[in-house]
Amino acid sequence: MPDNSKIEGAAAPHTAEQHENQMGAKLSERASSNSNSASGHLVYQNADNGPALYQHTFFSSDPAVTVARRMYLKFLAVGMVASTFVIFGIFPILYGSFYKTPARSLPGWIVDFDGGVVGQAVTTGLSAPNPLSFVTWSVMPASQFPGGVDEVVNQVLDYKTWIAVTVNPGASSRLTAALASPNASYDGSQAISVYGVEARNQAAFDGILLPSTQLGLTLVSTQFATQSARMMSNSSDVPQLLSTSPQTLVTPIYFKIFNLRPFDQPVATVVVFVGLLFVLILSFFIVLIGFAAREKTNIRRLLTYRSLVQLRLATSFFAYFILSLFDSLLALAFTLNVNKKFGHAGFMVFWMVNFLGMCTMGLAMEGPLSLLGPPSLPFFFLIWIMANVAVCVSPIEVLPIIYRYGYGMPFYAITVACRTIIFDTKNTLGLQFGILIAWTVFCALTAVLFGYIRRRRDIKETRREAEAKVE
Repeated sequence: MPDNSKIEGAAAPHTAEQHENQMGAKLSERASSNSNSASGHLVYQNADNGPALYQHTFFSSDPAVTVARRMYLKFLAVGMVASTFVIFGIFPILYGSFYKTPARSLPGWIVDFDGGVVGQAVTTGLSAPNPLSFVTWSVMPASQFPGGVDEVVNQVLDYKTWIAVTVNPGASSRLTAALASPNASYDGSQAISVYGVEARNQAAFDGILLPSTQLGLTLVSTQFATQSARMMSNSSDVPQLLSTSPQTLVTPIYFKIFNLRPFDQPVATVVVFVGLLFVLILSFFIVLIGFAAREKTNIRRLLTYRSLVQLRLATSFFAYFILSLFDSLLALAFTLNVNKKFGHAGFMVFWMVNFLGMCTMGLAMEGPLSLLGPPSLPFFFLIWIMANVAVCVSPIEVLPIIYRYGYGMPFYAITVACRTIIFDTKNTLGLQFGILIAWTVFCALTAVLFGYIRRRRDIKETRREAEAKVE
């Protein structure tokens, strides 16, 4: 790549201070000697007899003000049109992720280890179509789980299904024995177990899985209790049952919910969702600070393009490395436990996730900044926010198919990785780190490419300015 530093240096001021001095020298202050001087105000005018400064109203008929007013209104109109496009073209990305959500159901398993009347009742009742349920139940043969209930638990932890309902072994025989010989210690909730992982997605667990499962199982247990009471209505054992073990008749079967990985650290909400917005905004600040530093010092026109690229990338990585460390330490200060999965090494993993996340989010804006400039950067910033946030609240599985892109987005990768570190959920860190690294490399390459386009544009402008001065 040719070294254009000589061309740039010839037309550019050596320092920002000299540039400001030259601009300031073009203005001269003089007191007006005509009738307008009666007001006692000073009139500022360009040294080349241009329009008077600081003296007009917005609707002044002065030719210079008229031209400036038209340009101002045109610029404002373009900005309003662009903002309107953002509202109707970009905001729907976020609105659509909440509209009629869940748009699809989550998968759930029913496993009958009982093989009796209780298992049959639960399997038939829970798998029956229910318009109020957002879980699609699949009846899984018990033979697929030679390890019994423990193997079902492991499958849930491995994300093979979102929720599992097991009819526990011996449920029917225990109920039959309790009806024949009243037992005060009989507990109908031992018949059915529900297993889920709240930390996988607390919004789905609390808003979709539990309500749908509780609704279905409550209906099943109520219907079973009604049928059981009807069958026992003429039995001579009813008085003894009511006095010794009334729960056997009232609630012959019920269920217990086992939250295998509870979302038990409220401060983690900042890390896996809300805080990501602020980290993105912080990365945006770093991008703008770097741009302002290059413009104010004029260093971007003094360096070769290779040196400029090295400067931009080095300062970005260094800034994100330090800031991600401080952000991770702040989370620890608020007692966030990152040791569940990897012990004391968990903090280093957590820090590296934050570091790569910042690199991805910040470098993604470097390219558009070079190509479009600061005035247009906020529009890309909004698009970047909407596209990431839309896939982080609800599970992608319940969103419209168009949101499948979320599996490859930085926010989603950070969220999944942090849940693994903080709550010991399924370990997919290799995949998530791969996504973040790929985004970082891609964004760095776009920054280099768009920066090169901007450099060529700057060189052409510098040459035109030099030729104009010669003429």
